[in-house]
Amino acid sequence: MRAKLLRIGLALASIGVFAGGDWLQFRGTDNRSVSDESGLPTSFGSEENVAWKVPLVGRGPSSPIVVGGKVVVTCSSGFRQDRLHVLVFDAASGRRLWHRQLWATGHTWTDPFGAVADNTPASDGRRIFVMYSSNDVACFDLEGNLLWFRGLAYEHPATRNDVGMASSPLVVGDTVVVQLENQGDSFACGLDAATGATRWQLDREHGATWTSPTVLRGNGRGEDLVLLQSRSQLTAHQPRTGRLLWRYEISCHTIASLTTWGDRLYLPANGLHAFRYDWATHRAELLWYQRRMRSGNASPVACGDRAYVLKPPGILVAADTADGRVLWQLRLKGPFWATPVVAGGHLYAVNYDGLVQVVRLGRRGQLAGTGRIDERILASPAVADGALYFRSDQHLWKVAFTGEP
Repeated sequence: MRAKLLRIGLALASIGVFAGGDWLQFRGTDNRSVSDESGLPTSFGSEENVAWKVPLVGRGPSSPIVVGGKVVVTCSSGFRQDRLHVLVFDAASGRRLWHRQLWATGHTWTDPFGAVADNTPASDGRRIFVMYSSNDVACFDLEGNLLWFRGLAYEHPATRNDVGMASSPLVVGDTVVVQLENQGDSFACGLDAATGATRWQLDREHGATWTSPTVLRGNGRGEDLVLLQSRSQLTAHQPRTGRLLWRYEISCHTIASLTTWGDRLYLPANGLHAFRYDWATHRAELLWYQRRMRSGNASPVACGDRAYVLKPPGILVAADTADGRVLWQLRLKGPFWATPVVAGGHLYAVNYDGLVQVVRLGRRGQLAGTGRIDERILASPAVADGALYFRSDQHLWKVAFTGEP
């Protein structure tokens, strides 16, 4: 009964019943980069609508998450970046609630552009799951007590690449899914959320990818599914067993991850491919392909009848989700690494230089305002409880209306 209630709660959350809900993993609880929040600031800066700004103890492109009034971020520090940090802040005040440190057991070499704290943490609402480029995975309760730890690279020493691992963990029900695709020992596995024990492990193709596993919500029609995007295929799996249900072979993007909306899948693969998933047959039908929707490093975002991509050098493209027809384009200032978020009829796109461009969505995209983060940004923002959260190597910001001019 408890598991059934959890599945019902996740299904309701995925269709927006819980207004002002948490932001529990990479690109949000449902990996969609869409929030039902409204009334967020469309302009902000150092003296405007910044509720708080706090320093961090190390580096990291990992995104913040928000769970139960707490903001969670990970960092890495030290000459070899082998010191791993988990920091939790009070969302209302920015006060640091706890800080835990771990030693990396795996490979810590990364491109200087990134850091060992590349992977965004995840939560099931009761626990926090953190993962690092060293392929160390740990679980804490919300008070900071360590519940379990797995050194996956210690167990699989050949699991590594030469610029760092960046795939973020995914929580689906009581399973934590991690995807470790690289030139060496390449695999994906499902871990028991309570104990960290391996429930299943699947060999994956050899070749570095930095995409993250994505959930396809059952929405009451079936069990949630795990989608794994590799260099040459997209696969769908049962979360508790890892059983393969569907496969689509195509050359996929190796950084931008697919997204979903309802029973639709939007896959970045030399353009954007749209599928409809049939829960009765466990097969996906290709609806359309739009070459002009070619993603850069940011993942696509779909919301209702519109799909959006940021393509180089900084062009926001909107398409009709019914047929893939391009509706409008808007030139923004790039480059972009962070995936934009949609909330309150606006799209928030933060570029590498910390410029946040706020686009009013509609029949045409119009620039509604800008925000300024005075540091470079790789991490995707989080949205929860009337606020946006931005993270750089050095600081974490909360952006919300402050009532000050």
